[in-house]
Amino acid sequence: MRMLARNDSLVTEFILAGLTDRPELQQPLFYLFLMIYIVTMVGNLGLIVLIGINSHLHTPMYYFLFNLSFIDLCYSSVFTPKMLMNFASKKNIISYIGCMTQLFFFLFFVISECYMLTLMAYDRYVAICNPLLYKVTMSHEMCSVLTLAAYAMGFAGATVHTGYMLKLTFCNANIINHYLCDILPLLQLSCTSTYVNEVVVLIVVGINITIPSFTILISYIFILISILHIRSTQGRSKAFSTCSSHIIAISLFFGSATFMYLKYSSPESMDQQKVSSILYTNVGPMLNPLTYSLRNKDVKVALRKALIKIQRRKRYVLTAMTNDRYVAICKPLLYTVTMSSKMAMRNDSSVIEFILMGLTEKAELQPPLFVLLLVNYVVAVMGNLSLINLISLNSHLHTPMYFFLFNLSFIDLCYSFVFTPKMLMSLISERNIISFAGCMTQLFFFCFFVSSECYVLTAMVYDRYVAICKPLLYTVTMSRGICSLLMSGSYMMGFAGAMVHTGCMIRLNFCDSNIINHYMCDIFPLLQLSCSSTYANELVVSIIVGTVVIVSSTIIIVSYALILFKVLHMSSSKDWSKAFSTCGSHITTVGLFYGFGMLTHVKPSFAGSVDQGKSFSVFYTNVVPMLNPLIYGLRNKDVKLALKKTLKRVTN
Repeated sequence: MRMLARNDSLVTEFILAGLTDRPELQQPLFYLFLMIYIVTMVGNLGLIVLIGINSHLHTPMYYFLFNLSFIDLCYSSVFTPKMLMNFASKKNIISYIGCMTQLFFFLFFVISECYMLTLMAYDRYVAICNPLLYKVTMSHEMCSVLTLAAYAMGFAGATVHTGYMLKLTFCNANIINHYLCDILPLLQLSCTSTYVNEVVVLIVVGINITIPSFTILISYIFILISILHIRSTQGRSKAFSTCSSHIIAISLFFGSATFMYLKYSSPESMDQQKVSSILYTNVGPMLNPLTYSLRNKDVKVALRKALIKIQRRKRYVLTAMTNDRYVAICKPLLYTVTMSSKMAMRNDSSVIEFILMGLTEKAELQPPLFVLLLVNYVVAVMGNLSLINLISLNSHLHTPMYFFLFNLSFIDLCYSFVFTPKMLMSLISERNIISFAGCMTQLFFFCFFVSSECYVLTAMVYDRYVAICKPLLYTVTMSRGICSLLMSGSYMMGFAGAMVHTGCMIRLNFCDSNIINHYMCDIFPLLQLSCSSTYANELVVSIIVGTVVIVSSTIIIVSYALILFKVLHMSSSKDWSKAFSTCGSHITTVGLFYGFGMLTHVKPSFAGSVDQGKSFSVFYTNVVPMLNPLIYGLRNKDVKLALKKTLKRVTN
């Protein structure tokens, strides 16, 4: 992150002035905004869970509402903790890097919300004006594409704003007259010309307000014309009720945002802007779930059903606890048998075990595939273990580059252990059985290590960027603390993704079919076996896998573009060769991993695609972990030297 968040500023940290400097208002405002934040979190989380668990809410309208609640949840968390800190502490300090990071994510979610509200207006237009074509027009694929486009626009806008902000120099003044790192308050602190930034604000914010508001206005004009042609008062009432919640949300968001940005930025106007920004940063995210739930019959019905289920489950748990105490006290000798471990990992499925089909059903291919994959497994284990030992034993390899390579080898080693033994079993046994608990465990660890590898590869390319483009700052930028932080972040992201995927999978019901068309418990093959709605799971896969791939691949592409730009400005061919050789191994690994990973996951889950997915997944689950130590070992002088030294020690 320090690669991006660096300029020639003398300022290394900022002080957030907050909403007010009047001491008598600090405590009541703290409690007020704490309550708003709690209501926002509970409301949006509640709406996300309601839409996820109720199949009758799995429609385009609620798909967009799900994403709107997700955005509100995220961007409230970007700044509210710091805002509350300002009320509770004398000085609310934020580092330069932290400020730029907050600015990026705040803008990303705000711009994404602009387009999400636009999509919701378009959805209402199609539902009211073209009801017969609604299912065709607003198909699952179309909704996914539109949502990804909204997030892409948010990412592009945030990148442009943050990029231009990083070019500014901040000299002495470091007190931001706001409760968050926003564009206009930061521009006032710069000691260099902000003309370009102001032009960028006018263009980008103008586009992100004009296009959505124009689209929304046109949509509602057509909706109004269509409603006026409805003869039934009941039909008119229904049409108005479906749009009213959205109109309230739009008015709050676009009204305050327009007042905030599309006006002259003077010190006097900043206090007004702080107050107006509360409407779309705090009040809007709090009101959205209330507006859409209290005025919506479908959400009310879903909420009642959820509360009834909770009440029933509570009674069931209390009954089970009473029964447990009865057996423990009255029948102690039969306690272990009666209260067996079958209650442990339970969902409503009748399936208690799965059968893994394996890579192929052709008997003549199974022996050669067994030998091939066994050799692949042995090479992968030996190669990664050797690389881990080499890096540990040789002090000249104790650098950031090899620290990341150590973690990459560790991940490859671990996730090979997760599925390869079961995969080999399926090639030599008639039936390869795995329990429900074992399957969910395998899914969790597989998702954990794969997601972690994505971010470790991203950290490695960032390391190469700093080494080539900022060599004088390499030791400072890639310090031990930063490297450890990047690795912790990678594993945390992997853990979060795996928890969400596995949690959503455990919720599904599996009735009769228990044959998994794969050599491991992966997401898409399991979704095909479920006898309950998988809409929420597919939505989660699209969001999480899309986020992991887009974020990491964008950072990798941008880093390599900057590296290439730097290399092209090198005069010496020796420097060219050295720069390309340090990146060659990583480019090969990234190409293999992301290429086959995207072919496996970023596609629709239909029956034919699972067979293709099995073939593609072999490359990033088996071939890549085997090739990584060979690529980084055979193409790397430091590793070769370390290997020679180690072999000398062993022979001596």
